[in-house]
Amino acid sequence: MSRVRLDGQVAVVTGAARGVGELLARKLSARGARVALVGLEAEALKGVAERLHTDSAYWHADVTDHEAMTRVAAEVKERFGKVDIVVANAGVASGGPFVDSDPQAWRRVIEVNLIGAAVTARAFLPALTESRGYLLQIASLAAMTPAPMMTAYCASKSGVEAYAHCLRAEVGHKGVGVGVAYLSWTDTDMVRGADQDDVMRELRQRLPWPASKTYPLGPAVDRLVAGIERRSSHVYGQWWLRGTQGVRGYLPGLIGAVGQREVGRFAGRLQGMRTGLVGAGGAADEEPGGVAAGVGRGGASTVSD
Repeated sequence: MSRVRLDGQVAVVTGAARGVGELLARKLSARGARVALVGLEAEALKGVAERLHTDSAYWHADVTDHEAMTRVAAEVKERFGKVDIVVANAGVASGGPFVDSDPQAWRRVIEVNLIGAAVTARAFLPALTESRGYLLQIASLAAMTPAPMMTAYCASKSGVEAYAHCLRAEVGHKGVGVGVAYLSWTDTDMVRGADQDDVMRELRQRLPWPASKTYPLGPAVDRLVAGIERRSSHVYGQWWLRGTQGVRGYLPGLIGAVGQREVGRFAGRLQGMRTGLVGAGGAADEEPGGVAAGVGRGGASTVSD
């Protein structure tokens, strides 16, 4: 498949303050794309913008806020003149038994990961239609297979996968491409935050190879960039995830059988597990003023070669 040159294109990345979003912004910028960063951590976004190689700006906004994201989309187009690429990357996670989960944290995972992705697309689709651009939705291995102790995250990622596939069929005739990216456990603040809980870490380590590994961030993001250049319908952050597509129909039964046995091993240790959002991104989302904070323009946050 031929690749699209990124030089001069305008890319929007949500959840760009850290992890996948930050490195993706850096790699897109290194290939000549102008980048609009969106997220809840204004100072971190400013720092990312200042390190980029090309013209960039940042916006402080909650992706679940429709009015805020609509304003962001309008300001991004005004600032750069167009929008060619949107990467819906913003996400949070929580873990632990569903019955003991914090209802607000559980709901927030769904809101950010699923509703936030739809709000992002709704805000930017008019501009993408004008440019015949490309939307990449970041999903997960969790969209392919259920996992105990991850009910909210699996539900949200299964949801965004289905939503993006539906959207692709709706907007393809307008020249807009829609892709879904799948990542396994990747070395980010979110995964490191989840690993701080002994039960979650040990359960993950008991998964069969290659799902038990934590993979380096760089190669995974390189695959995302290649998928964006190809406007791919499916992008796999780790090589083996493509093969998982062919057997995913069997996974719920397998996980149901094996999972209950494995969780049973930890039954005496499940009380007292942390039930809130995990990692530095989750902490930022839970900070007072972090949620529904509206939009703040990154004033003259421009970096050039």
